[in-house]
Amino acid sequence: MQTKNTDATPSAYPGRNLQGPQKRRVRNGDATNNLVFSASADGNDRVFPRILGLYVSSGSVIADVTYGKGVFWRYVPRDRYELLATDIQDGVDCRELPYKDGKIDCVVLDPPYMHTPGGTAHKVHTPFEEHYRNNASGNRTESKYHEAILDLYRDAGREAYRVLRDRGVLIVKCQDEVCSNRQRFTHMEIMRMYDDLGYVTEDLFVVMRNNRPGVSRAIRQIHARKNHSYFLVFWKRGETKGIWEPSQ
Repeated sequence: MQTKNTDATPSAYPGRNLQGPQKRRVRNGDATNNLVFSASADGNDRVFPRILGLYVSSGSVIADVTYGKGVFWRYVPRDRYELLATDIQDGVDCRELPYKDGKIDCVVLDPPYMHTPGGTAHKVHTPFEEHYRNNASGNRTESKYHEAILDLYRDAGREAYRVLRDRGVLIVKCQDEVCSNRQRFTHMEIMRMYDDLGYVTEDLFVVMRNNRPGVSRAIRQIHARKNHSYFLVFWKRGETKGIWEPSQ
């Protein structure tokens, strides 16, 4: 069973009391505010270690299949987990992983949020292209625009399901968007999609941007500008019976 990581250092997991095991609340116990919250203005590199601290035990095998520049791992101690870091720049596509069935404890997935077949459709978005190297994987779908994004999440989620052990954890980064003047609540679409694939949605974390978005030249604003993204936490339902929960 997947277990909580309770022995991490305070510097690695800001805002948590990790000097000892996390105890259940008891009558007449000491009050504490050292909790992990569902929304934060901290960056991905701060929020991600907290998620690991809740849902992935020390020593677990974690496959980050869209590793990029490794921003998520900036404050995670290198000896805490067995990290398998791959990306399309290394020749490993998140939709075709080189791992055997059921051998991975946790998969981390952070694909591009907008569709750029072959990394050429939005040449002006250089920082985006450099950060999300999986753009170079090409189209590989008959869908367009937002539907192509969903295809990528579906194919990568299906492959993650194959390599995860029963009750293994999948951590997914995503962001909602407006496509063709229509609201697309990507996090909800992914949750429904992954339920069909055999996952159970366990948790959701909201990460807010601290900096202001770029200046818009739109004549009239139609929708609220997105200034937040999500970490979604799933676990593989598999064949194991019973209720899943991180051990205390």
